[in-house]
Amino acid sequence: MAKLILTNEVAGLGSAGDVVEVKNGFARNYLIPQGFAVTWTRGGEKQVASIRAARAARAIHDHEEAVALKNSLESNKVRLTVKAGAEGRLFGSVKTEAVADAVKAAGLGELDKRKIHITSPIKSVGEHEATVRLRDDLTAVITLQVVAAK
Repeated sequence: MAKLILTNEVAGLGSAGDVVEVKNGFARNYLIPQGFAVTWTRGGEKQVASIRAARAARAIHDHEEAVALKNSLESNKVRLTVKAGAEGRLFGSVKTEAVADAVKAAGLGELDKRKIHITSPIKSVGEHEATVRLRDDLTAVITLQVVAAK
């Protein structure tokens, strides 16, 4: 088992700044080469503190603010304009970065693209859903209206 410090959020494993133990192959072949983690050392505890401080600065601090953001996201539909073919099939798929930009353009607030989760790939025009983890204990469901660009 390898002891690592996560530098990015990894689904099912932890958030940035967490110290985790994973199998050696997973650490050596995936987490470290992708830049999601660094090996744990005694001096790394200072790095853990700085990563946690940066994560706390980006987090939504106030619970009421997070609930208000959740209500505004769930009550409004977010419109995404993308390139599409004649039958409404997209050229590619909608990415989380495009969703975050559309939410910002709609005036609903700024979201971190890493906190947005699209359950199934969006490859056609129409209404789709995406979930956003606002806090560890609070998620919102966004309704996306995907329309073809003219």
